[in-house]
Amino acid sequence: MSENRDLNPLPDSAEELLGKLSKNKTTVLWTGIAMAVIGLLAVAFPIVATLSVELLVGWLFIFAGIIGFVGAFSYHGTGPFFGALLLSLLKLVAGVFLLINPAAGVVALTLVVAVLFMVEGAMQLAFAFELKSGDGRGWMIFSAIVAILAGILIAANLPGASVFILGLLVGVNFLCTGIAMIMLSRREAS
Repeated sequence: MSENRDLNPLPDSAEELLGKLSKNKTTVLWTGIAMAVIGLLAVAFPIVATLSVELLVGWLFIFAGIIGFVGAFSYHGTGPFFGALLLSLLKLVAGVFLLINPAAGVVALTLVVAVLFMVEGAMQLAFAFELKSGDGRGWMIFSAIVAILAGILIAANLPGASVFILGLLVGVNFLCTGIAMIMLSRREAS
């Protein structure tokens, strides 16, 4: 059992995780500070952050397309070959499109985010109606409405919102994660 436990890098329980985090408080603190600073910079300069996200996604699509293209030939002579080849070429074309035309890419990515927010909100709303009143149903409905309204607001303000919205969302996410990590580092061991 002890040998098997040493091979598993994941903690067995929340207590064990908190214990490991307590031993590495300084690392968690500095990671949280770095995340919060990056988040603040992204919030302060959302256009730069948006363009950075768009370019990163473009390069990721290009790399995924190249890897998929090479990998498709391991299927050669089978039914999935043409599907894998086509999918890899679509990823490659999408990546090149995002790099060559960043303005259109930002609008497309922002539209995807708006749709994802609306779908997430609809799913949360459906889930909320399956809950009993005392099980956090109100908070789930509130979260669903906020997600749907955010998606509608983003979509309604396209293409203007696309210039800053991705960077702003990434910045808020990094800032919140950083603050959570800083607070976690300050937690006293129990």
